Amino acid sequence: MKNNMSIIISCAGMGTRLGIGTTKALVDVTGKPLIVHQLEQLKDYDDIRVVVGYQAEKVIDVVKNYRDDVAFVFNYDYKTTGTAASFSKGMVGAREYVVAFDGDLLVNPDDLKKFLQHDGEIIGGCEPTTDNPVLMTIEDGKVIEFSRECGQLEWTGLAKMKTDRLTPGDKHVYMMLEPLMPIDVMEIQTKEIDTQNDYENAVRWVENGYHD
Repeated sequence: MKNNMSIIISCAGMGTRLGIGTTKALVDVTGKPLIVHQLEQLKDYDDIRVVVGYQAEKVIDVVKNYRDDVAFVFNYDYKTTGTAASFSKGMVGAREYVVAFDGDLLVNPDDLKKFLQHDGEIIGGCEPTTDNPVLMTIEDGKVIEFSRECGQLEWTGLAKMKTDRLTPGDKHVYMMLEPLMPIDVMEIQTKEIDTQNDYENAVRWVENGYHD
């Protein structure tokens, strides 16, 4: 489907806290790599960009085996930069809107569909669940602040923004969004895979139809 969005999946990192020696995009979730779950949900979108770094060739092979029209962008500095660096590299030449999608994130399919079809800019939030979350203060349905100390929802890493409003960065994507707030927020059901416990919870969640 032709649309006005470029979707950037950032999976250049090493996934060291998971401790299984592979990038998190390739972990097996119910018989298929995590990134394939993501691509299945994005089948109706025609500008998908996957940012690779650690184990780049393996990620490229898996993606190409599933879909042959994905563009690949390299973040050679993946050891020293954050997700903003990968996102910024993927943003070059993007369409009117650009979507930030972390390679370790599983999203309820219905929620992702609603999120991507939202008219305008939007940030994805969820109930705080991780050990060290970035929290978002919400006011009148909009994010007005990111914080490590307080907030009603946790930042999921998912955002849809006007490309020409973003200034490239090299640390965290939410830091690229901070100067642009307030921004609409949508609460979505997600699971982020960061640790072994996260992984086990995510597998059970997917097996249960993307519900707790």
